[in-house]
Amino acid sequence: MTIESVRLHELSLPLVHSFQTSSHRKSHLTHILVELTDSAGAVGWGEIASPSDPFYTSETADIAWHISTEYLAPGLLGADSSTPEALETTWARIRGHEFAKAGFSIAAWDLASRASGTSLATALGGVRYEVVAGVSLGIEPTIDELLEQVQRQIDAGYRRIKLKVAPGWDVEPVRAVRSAFGDIDMHVDANGAYAEGPEADTVFAALDTARLTMIEQPFGVRNFTAHAALQQRIDTPICLDESIVGIDDLHTMLTLDAARVLNIKVSRMGGLSVAKQAHDVAFDAGVAVWCGGMHEFG
Repeated sequence: MTIESVRLHELSLPLVHSFQTSSHRKSHLTHILVELTDSAGAVGWGEIASPSDPFYTSETADIAWHISTEYLAPGLLGADSSTPEALETTWARIRGHEFAKAGFSIAAWDLASRASGTSLATALGGVRYEVVAGVSLGIEPTIDELLEQVQRQIDAGYRRIKLKVAPGWDVEPVRAVRSAFGDIDMHVDANGAYAEGPEADTVFAALDTARLTMIEQPFGVRNFTAHAALQQRIDTPICLDESIVGIDDLHTMLTLDAARVLNIKVSRMGGLSVAKQAHDVAFDAGVAVWCGGMHEFG
């Protein structure tokens, strides 16, 4: 079977609660949905979850639309749709643009699993029927408002809490949440906001006593050596997110012992195939993984 049509849908939705990280605040999502139809009439859907602004990544929704319409979609028409991997070979020459590729990869996997009558979880090799879900909470105007948000999410059933941190909003909010909620599973995410130096050393030494599950992406995207040095000084596992775009980045992380947890984001890594490969590499190396998101529509 072959791909007969590719349709792209740009949609915008407001967030229920605005979300602030160390770099920006957002109140809505504008994402692109990918709809693939093969010659037998089977349909697969994917989501290009690139942000609207170039703060988390340089790949914005506008850029993803250009790459999708000019390169990814034309390459798929008439392509063999029998396996996701067969469709992914059509964009092998395109460098970067992982978010756009991820939307098409997800659609390819969805199409293949629907065409074969197999669940996507089974197609990916999944063995669990349940996982513990967590929630990511942004920077709030006050600590009291943060505590209200934590309580609201715990009441909703979440058992893992991630707090966004930045210079000036780190140790005190974490201590307040720990004091108010006891031994909840909690970790922090800096999105690369800290620079190496005594001030950062003081912050991370204090966070190291907060019984955190992990400290995510404290330093810049390419600064593997700073993460490796920090991991040697603290007991709390470091987790890398933005730094790990491809499998080569993961091997660098493992070789340098730059982190002991990997955040696998399907969008950041370019799709389900490479995300599964990253899981397998990390599993073989004994490194813990978890699956983060980009505020996808789902």
